[in-house]
Amino acid sequence: MARIHFNEWPLYSPSDQNKKENVLMVARLMVNAALTAPFTGGVHGCEAEIAHGQKELEKIAREMERLAHEEQPKKLKKPFLYEAAMVRESDVIVFLGNFRAHTTPMDASCGLCGGEPDCSFVYDRRPNFNGVIDPTDRRRKTTINGPLCMLRAHDLGYAVGSALWLASTHFVDAKPCYSVGLAGRNLEFCMDSEIVVGILLAVAAKNPYADIPPEYHLTNMTNLVDSLRKIATITRQIPNHPYMVFDPTRPVGDKSDKEE
Repeated sequence: MARIHFNEWPLYSPSDQNKKENVLMVARLMVNAALTAPFTGGVHGCEAEIAHGQKELEKIAREMERLAHEEQPKKLKKPFLYEAAMVRESDVIVFLGNFRAHTTPMDASCGLCGGEPDCSFVYDRRPNFNGVIDPTDRRRKTTINGPLCMLRAHDLGYAVGSALWLASTHFVDAKPCYSVGLAGRNLEFCMDSEIVVGILLAVAAKNPYADIPPEYHLTNMTNLVDSLRKIATITRQIPNHPYMVFDPTRPVGDKSDKEE
C-alpha cells in the first residue's frame, strides 16, 4: 500500500518535504488570488514568483542579512536579521510585484505620489518621451527607484491581501515582509517590478512568525537545536564510564552486581 507520511520535524526530512509540497500547492492558489485581485482601471499590473527549497531560501536569507549590515538604517537592522531567520524556517515564499508602478502611471492626477495633482512629480523625475517612461536605466540611488504611481502601488496591496486571505482559508501561516520582497527583487524575483512584497508561508504547530524572542537571529530553533547537539556531544565524553561494568547511577555500596 502506498503511503505518504507528514511531519514538521526534522526539517527537510522526507516527511517534512511531503508537508512542504502541500504548502507549495497553496502558494500556487495564492498566486491565482493575487492575479485576480482588483486592479486600477481593470488593467493587469501584478506579477508573481514562488521560491522553495533549502538552497533557494538560504540565498534569500543571506541577501537579507547583507542588506541589514550594509544598506538598511540601524532601526531596520534587527527586523531584517530576524526575518532572515524566519525565511529559513519557512516552507515556501510567494513574491508579488507591481510592474506598472514605476513605468506606467495611472495618470489620474490624484497627487498621491507626493507631488502636483497632474502626475508631473513622476514625469519630471523619470526619463520619458511624450509621457512614455524609459525603464532601461535600472541604476538605484535609493532602495526603491521612485517616484512610484501610488494607485499602482495600492493595486499590489489588494493582490497581497487576496493572497493572504487564501492562505488563511487553507490553514497556512503567512507573513508579508518588505525585507523579503526587497531581497527577492535584488535576486531578480519579480524582476520587472520595482516594488515587491515577499510572503513567508509555513505549516507548523506553532506559528513561526509570532511570539519572536529577543536576538532571534541567534536564538531561533535551528541554532538552539544545534547548540544542544554540541553540548550533548561534549558532555557525554566527560564521565567516560565503562558502561558494561560500571553504572554511576547506582548508590554507593550497592553490591547487586556481585550478587548477580
